[in-house]
Amino acid sequence: MKTQMLLAAEGEHNPIVPEPAEIVVGLVAFGLLLFVLWKFAVPRFEKIYAERSERIEGGIAKAEAAQADAQRTLEQYKSQLAEARAEAARIRDDARAEGQQILEEMRTQAQTESERIVSQGQSQLAHQRAQIVAELRADLGRQAVDLASRVVGESLEDESRRRGTVDRFLDELDATSAPAESAKP
Repeated sequence: MKTQMLLAAEGEHNPIVPEPAEIVVGLVAFGLLLFVLWKFAVPRFEKIYAERSERIEGGIAKAEAAQADAQRTLEQYKSQLAEARAEAARIRDDARAEGQQILEEMRTQAQTESERIVSQGQSQLAHQRAQIVAELRADLGRQAVDLASRVVGESLEDESRRRGTVDRFLDELDATSAPAESAKP
C-alpha cells in the first residue's frame, strides 16, 4: 500500500479514475448516440409498436366479429334443426295417418272381396245344387219308370206318360219333404 501511494504522489495516472478528456469525449459520443436513437430509432420503434397494437386490436375485433357471426350461425342452425325436427314429426304423423287410412281401405277392400267371393261361391253352389237335383231327378225318373214298368208289367215307353208319371211322383216327394225341412229351423 505504501507503494501505491508513492506512485500516486509522483503524478502518475491512476487507471481507476478516467482522464477528464475521456469523460468529455464519452459524454459527447453518448449525446450523439442518444440524439441518433431519439431521432431515428425511437420513432421507428413507436411506429412498429403502433402497427402491432393496431393489428392486435384489429385481430381482437375480427375475432369478436367472427365469434358473433359464429353465434348467429349457431342460432340459425339450432332454429333450422328445431324446424327440421318439427317437420320430421309432422311427416311421421302424416305417414301414420296415411298408413291407418290405407289399412282401413285395405280392410274394406278385403271385406268387399270376401263378400263377393262368398256370394259368388253361394251362387255357384246354388247352381251346382240345381244341376245335381236336375240330374238326380232325371236319374230317379228313369229308375222309377223302369221299376214301375217291372211292377205294372207293361212298358212305359211313351214319353208323355212317363214324364207325367215321373213329375207327379217327384211333386209328391217334394211335398212330403217340404214340411219336414220347414220344421227343422
